[in-house]
Amino acid sequence: MNRKRARWLHSALLLLNDLGMTALAFYAAYAIRARLPWPYPPQNLPGFPAYLPMLGVLLLYVASLFFLHRLYHLGRATSRLDELSRAAAAFSLAVIFTVATVSLAFKDTLFGFDYPRAMVLYAWGLGILLVAIGRLLVRGLWGALRARGWDRSRMLIVGTGEAAEAVIRRIQNAPEFGYEPIGVVALRGNGATHVAGVPVIGTAEDLPDLVYARDVDEVLIAVPEAPHSEVLRLISLCERSNLSIKIYPDIFQLIATQPSLDDLGGLPLLTVRDVAQRGWKLALKRAMDIVGAAVGLILLSPLMLLIAILIKLDSPGPVFYVQERMGLDGRPFLMLKFRSMRADAEKEGPGWTRPDDPRRTRVGAILRRLNLDELPQLINVLLGDMSLVGPRPERPVYVEQFRRVIPRYMERHREKAGITGWAQINGLRGDTSITERTKYDLWYVENWSLWLDIKILLRTLVQTLTFRSPNAY
Repeated sequence: MNRKRARWLHSALLLLNDLGMTALAFYAAYAIRARLPWPYPPQNLPGFPAYLPMLGVLLLYVASLFFLHRLYHLGRATSRLDELSRAAAAFSLAVIFTVATVSLAFKDTLFGFDYPRAMVLYAWGLGILLVAIGRLLVRGLWGALRARGWDRSRMLIVGTGEAAEAVIRRIQNAPEFGYEPIGVVALRGNGATHVAGVPVIGTAEDLPDLVYARDVDEVLIAVPEAPHSEVLRLISLCERSNLSIKIYPDIFQLIATQPSLDDLGGLPLLTVRDVAQRGWKLALKRAMDIVGAAVGLILLSPLMLLIAILIKLDSPGPVFYVQERMGLDGRPFLMLKFRSMRADAEKEGPGWTRPDDPRRTRVGAILRRLNLDELPQLINVLLGDMSLVGPRPERPVYVEQFRRVIPRYMERHREKAGITGWAQINGLRGDTSITERTKYDLWYVENWSLWLDIKILLRTLVQTLTFRSPNAY
């Protein structure tokens, strides 16, 4: 099936889901209101057919507002959480507009009776839930079809460095996105024959011919170190009109946030560094930390007690591993973890842990695989040393090394360290590039929002419960 037909079919499935789930939620809301005497017993409730005009208005608004929110024009790698939050917002507006339309325009002529307010609330809650479930099912179905060859997008990657390799690895780990890397284009001949298993099929000068000869759908330019003039030249070489061009950006070497335009008495100023967490935002994040840590410790206390017993039975040594880490403003604090290695693991000095580290205990291997060794850090969060979400703290000895060689490294300490973070959910944990981790941490610091923290927490939970690689999420 060609890509155009596949996109139409995908959009049609989403539309049918949204309308079908909305109708189901509306009928379920009517049935619940007819049987549930809350907030008061229903009086003279007419049959369901009497509400069909109202349902028609709601369906019209759902289709229109979902279209305006671009929920039928989704990118291949759109975040599930972003999609569902947009759908919830659009559905809420649809319900509000429906009530307003029925109340102001059609109440006397179309109905001749009042509609139960409780039914509207039920329809709103059930609608968001059912539409979300349906969209996740459609997404799962379409991802499975893409992994089997449907709706594939033939992609050409420009670049042979680490950025290009990282992009290809991510594509290979996420077949549900439907990207098919058909070849790599080098900026200039450098002797490379393959990048992450994908063959090098030419140089930048060959781009115009390759785009036509290989029937390329998308070109991804993954040369973040290239000057702007070179990137513009590469874009100009991709001449085909219906070709999609993506750029893997040099996101963090100069600025770690989207710049904003300020005004100084008529003189435009570009702000490239701002503090996202201050004032009420800082208080809001701290409140979420306190509530989250307290609830987590209460709910997880039986599990934590069981883990402590298993650690003591498995190997000699303490239950907790206490280590000095660097936190907010570069101040040290003692971080708690469940001990996952032998008590003498660092007798020869500190060192990075590895996925197959021979120093792990049997219980420790399981704890690290499930990230359960991090649970005692909820105590650090409650005490104020850490946050639920933030840059992962490093040991002072490593901080001294990194600050000398990585530009802006210490800026990640402008916020509290976190149990999980933006870098971790994107696969950068343990013995991975500290430079890349710093880039992700700086982006988080400059672009913080409460919704971003919620997304990171939810993705951490999903990755932990599904044993799914973050690179595939």
